[in-house]
Amino acid sequence: MNKAVMKSLCALFLALLASHAPAQVQTRAYAPENLRTLTVAEQTRVISLEYSEQSRGRRIPDDQLRFYLDQVRLSGWPFSRIKQDIATSLGSGNGGWNPGPAPGRTVRCESVDQRERSCQTGFANRVRLSRQLSSGACVEGQSWQQQPGVIRVRNGCRGEFVETSQGWGNGGGNSGYTVTCASEDARYRTCAWDDRRGRPVVVQNLSKAQCREGNNWGHQRNLIWVNHGCRARFGVAGGGWGGGNPGYSVQCASRPGDPRLNRCRWDARQGRPRVQQEFSQGICVETRGWGYDANRQEIWVRGGCNARFSAR
Repeated sequence: MNKAVMKSLCALFLALLASHAPAQVQTRAYAPENLRTLTVAEQTRVISLEYSEQSRGRRIPDDQLRFYLDQVRLSGWPFSRIKQDIATSLGSGNGGWNPGPAPGRTVRCESVDQRERSCQTGFANRVRLSRQLSSGACVEGQSWQQQPGVIRVRNGCRGEFVETSQGWGNGGGNSGYTVTCASEDARYRTCAWDDRRGRPVVVQNLSKAQCREGNNWGHQRNLIWVNHGCRARFGVAGGGWGGGNPGYSVQCASRPGDPRLNRCRWDARQGRPRVQQEFSQGICVETRGWGYDANRQEIWVRGGCNARFSAR
């Protein structure tokens, strides 16, 4: 009788050990310092588990995971660096997000699940994007913008931003600052621009010729240059989430019946394009007759689509 009881107890003990063993294996992310010794599937597992542990159960964003896998493959990042980078991306560990470093350092700001986030910088001056961490483009005025001491990101933009030497001028009140510059008789001309206000963009096109940055107008130190008949009113970029320049538009046309794409440059700082006025007969249907390539910052048209596009 005693032997039967002992066998039952031993069997029960072994069953309990077996049931708890898998859970214990999954509670901590263990990996060698050199992740290149693991397969990609194993790298994915340990990085995902480390993120879940540090974030208290959250799933790592796909683009952040791809970034880490690329760093392991291309730059040989060790596991300790990935752990440190995850901790930085999550903030202070108490649920805070990018509380903001001391002036002169880089600040990271990330839009998780396409949601908008605000990050305190502690910077006195403007910032610029120093490193993009997301697969989707981080474009100022479209997926990120700045105000004195604050960066706001959305639509999946994840990046690191560094303070520049460019100040905010009169307290950042740049909404009314504009400069009109005209290329008379299609000649090259320069106009003074206050760089302390920010980067210029076309607010209103005043000429028959479409003013296109890098083509017939551009920006140099404290100057705007125009050429080939461009005449426009220029304002400060980064004042809002796209669509801030109601006069900005681009006309793009393709040959009837031609399936090849004709591409036209689009200033992504204005926001995503939409058909403002179609000059063809119902051909300009988005994804069929026209589309927007965010990576190349171009509108494409085909099959005879001819239209003028403005910001949404």
